[in-house]
Amino acid sequence: MSSQQVAFQDVVLSTEQIQNRVRELASQISQQLAGELNGRPLHVAALLDNGFMFMSDLVRHLTIPVVCQFLKLESKDLVENGHERRHIVHTPIVSIEGSDFLVVDAVLHTGLTMDYLVQQMQRKGARSVRTAVLIDKPEERRVDVKPDYWAFRVSGRFLVGYGLGDGNLYRNLPYVANMPAR
Repeated sequence: MSSQQVAFQDVVLSTEQIQNRVRELASQISQQLAGELNGRPLHVAALLDNGFMFMSDLVRHLTIPVVCQFLKLESKDLVENGHERRHIVHTPIVSIEGSDFLVVDAVLHTGLTMDYLVQQMQRKGARSVRTAVLIDKPEERRVDVKPDYWAFRVSGRFLVGYGLGDGNLYRNLPYVANMPAR
């Protein structure tokens, strides 16, 4: 059975809820940043694989100039000299110096990856770096990172749909649902 044929019983965020909130966020972002950007484009960078659908809907509703970028990140937890650390590698980002960024992801969990990415962009001379997430899960945070913009707060669930996948399935669903126990 393909993900197109699956209908999850436990829908957490309906298509209508998501679309309404994305429009609200885009309006808020556009209003807040229009004066600050002063005509400069906002570089919106989606974290792949989860953030692509949220980004595509968000940028369609922004009323400020936008440059779309996509970042693929890979992280591994390593143990070196008896200490656990996360090693993060990402695709190169073009035109960082002097640019204004909005990093977009579907879910903010521990904050480790987002914190690392924001720090790297700031070190490379970004004028500003803000973050936007569809779903914020502050109870899972391991570092003190707060998104600048978030659509929903959902706790303690493994979610699929609207870009979120399980083994890359279900990303195409227009809603967000709890993944049933297997």
